Amino acid sequence: MTYYVGIVDGEGEVWGVRIPDFPGCHGGGETPKDAIADATRALRAFAADIVADGEPLPEPRDLDEIRAILKADGAAAGAAVYIPLLLDRGRLVRANISLDAGLLDQIDTEAKRRGVTRSAFLATAALDKIAEAR
Repeated sequence: MTYYVGIVDGEGEVWGVRIPDFPGCHGGGETPKDAIADATRALRAFAADIVADGEPLPEPRDLDEIRAILKADGAAAGAAVYIPLLLDRGRLVRANISLDAGLLDQIDTEAKRRGVTRSAFLATAALDKIAEAR
């Protein structure tokens, strides 16, 4: 998995994360954790658009390079975090997994309530969990 440096800043209930390797790509939320999760989703969408346009993704710059650029530009440094790029590969793969029957019933009920398939629900839940773990 590829990771890009994100810069977190804010206070109180207003937090943001910007990703210098992708100008214009940022996330926000009421907590740093929320902002990081939002930035992870934003990076995924931003990168998908770049790939769809046939453009190459930028190589991730290391933390020292990002900090040097921010310092030279006079930009606020903020705290640095690594944001994972969770990019679809464009092909589906069948997976056989085992779950408790009660949990599977709950997944099916929630997927139906949201109007999505079981697979779509599980994929979204997994992406959300990966995004929040970083």
